[in-house]
Amino acid sequence: MSADGRAKRAAEPRPVLKWAGGKSRSLPHILRELPEKIGTYYEPFMGGAAVFFALASQKRFKNAVLSDRNPALVNVYSAIKKDVESVIRALAEHRYDRDEYYRIRAIAPETLDPFQQAARLIYLNKTGYNGLYRVNSKGQFNVPFGRYKSPRICDEDALRAAARVLRGVRLHVADFENAAHEAERGDAVYFDPPYVPVSKTASFTAYHDSEFGRAGHERLAAAFDRLAKRGVAVVLSNSDTTLTRRLFSRWEPKQVPVTRPINSKGSARGTVYEILVAHRPRR
Repeated sequence: MSADGRAKRAAEPRPVLKWAGGKSRSLPHILRELPEKIGTYYEPFMGGAAVFFALASQKRFKNAVLSDRNPALVNVYSAIKKDVESVIRALAEHRYDRDEYYRIRAIAPETLDPFQQAARLIYLNKTGYNGLYRVNSKGQFNVPFGRYKSPRICDEDALRAAARVLRGVRLHVADFENAAHEAERGDAVYFDPPYVPVSKTASFTAYHDSEFGRAGHERLAAAFDRLAKRGVAVVLSNSDTTLTRRLFSRWEPKQVPVTRPINSKGSARGTVYEILVAHRPRR
């Protein structure tokens, strides 16, 4: 590939964070279920926002609304959107070192400005164990140091490309029901919630200081139904379990294979099967 070709590829918008359950590897399945032309695209559990970046690259929506209940995550995208160069400068000060990692992890985010907060989370995400995001009951980030050969902490191309497609995008901290309540016919919503545990010994994962449990998934199924009845295109990913198949049985969930590179247990990485639930209204 020529230098010009590499530059063009680098400019393509792509996730700036590694995220448990990230959708980079299952994008083909998800993108096929979403409309080719979307009025406003909503992603209430944005995480790494892989679907948003892919749709933005294909110019498939007019407007977009990204949200999450995790304020620290929302701040990363807000800071990149507002002043990506400040985020890059703050991130460039960090280095891959065990002592540095724990020093940065121990800093109270509220003592930093929004750009430093964003850089801190990106740094911890790039250098922490398996790229996990996990907090304790006090909301304190508690992922241990990760072992990598040479992690790319500051990907300036990716950050600038993200800033470009985030212009005009609405970003806010919100529960998924409130996040998409304005969606109407012609719009599309993609739900990517914390997954239902696949075994009795597993537990619902806390991506912030509140767990998303069975009741949350039941609310989500009800929200999916309401949006579908309003003529909104809706797509949802989740683990393939008895509960998820029961909650979405009327929509005939599809089973899809997905590679999972991020997991606290090495034996749990590799190819697993999930469900993809989709409703596309008739024109």
